[in-house]
Amino acid sequence: MFDRGFQRHGDEAGPVISAELLAVVVAMVDDEPCVLTLGEPQPRLPAGPLLPGHRSLQAATRLWVEEQTGRRLGYLEQLYTFADLDRDGGSTRTVSISYLGLTTPNAETGFGDWRRWYSLLPWEDVRSEPTLLTERIEPQLREWAGSEKSLAGERLQRCAVTFGLDDHPWQPDLVLQRYELLYESGLVPESPPAWRQPDADLVPGDPMVGDHRRALATGLARLRAKIGYRPVVFELMAPEFTLGQLQDCVEALAGRAVHTQNFRRLIEQQDLVEDTGKVESRTGGRPARLYRFRREVLQERQAAGTKLPTGRSR
Repeated sequence: MFDRGFQRHGDEAGPVISAELLAVVVAMVDDEPCVLTLGEPQPRLPAGPLLPGHRSLQAATRLWVEEQTGRRLGYLEQLYTFADLDRDGGSTRTVSISYLGLTTPNAETGFGDWRRWYSLLPWEDVRSEPTLLTERIEPQLREWAGSEKSLAGERLQRCAVTFGLDDHPWQPDLVLQRYELLYESGLVPESPPAWRQPDADLVPGDPMVGDHRRALATGLARLRAKIGYRPVVFELMAPEFTLGQLQDCVEALAGRAVHTQNFRRLIEQQDLVEDTGKVESRTGGRPARLYRFRREVLQERQAAGTKLPTGRSR
């Protein structure tokens, strides 16, 4: 896909070091959160190496995204850096530096495919009854936890906290921890074959190249955490929207339902939006008022205290 560098330690050849910049580019497409991917049948994120001519990591990420997808990014922030040895099953250590970018699907034509988040990480969507969790994931996690008696208690506790089992609350922002637990228990295709339990039933979800689904999990986790204290959701909205559309977006990102009255009360209290004086007549019912985001609210409050509800526990 691209050239990779290597490093030697002293007189002995050290592990080959490969570096890549990954971009988790998110948009709302047909009211569902999607990520921009390349390649078939196994998708990957826009990615590329840091080259001598790149001014910075962020600049390099923007350039790779534009070169590979034709899309110029606005909002962009660094996520996480992975540098695990043997993660890909070989002797290579890959340093993966991931970024989160937010955009709208029709801003530019571009290349690549918008792929639904929940086709890649389906266990993260608990807006309806989470049968995938209760019928397939939970039984196999319990079996894995009990497969080593000396670790059973610790593993069971970890599974309960991470996946909201045994009366523990579901925590939307533990996306990376849930993916890592499924990886460790051998329940995703990216897991090393040696880690898979006999007769394991792999969890549904489209696999991605290398650690790209892992990076996607960090992007979803960061976005879910940020909508609780920063109005980044408006980066994904059209310039004008109804409050129903705004709530639908928040629910889709959080992967769970939001109490409508509490949601609208919080929006009004924080003065995040203003009425445009127009109505949306294509809602199928009564015409709904159209609003716009008050960007000056960020300067007025220095972004402090501006937040959106992230949903209610299932």
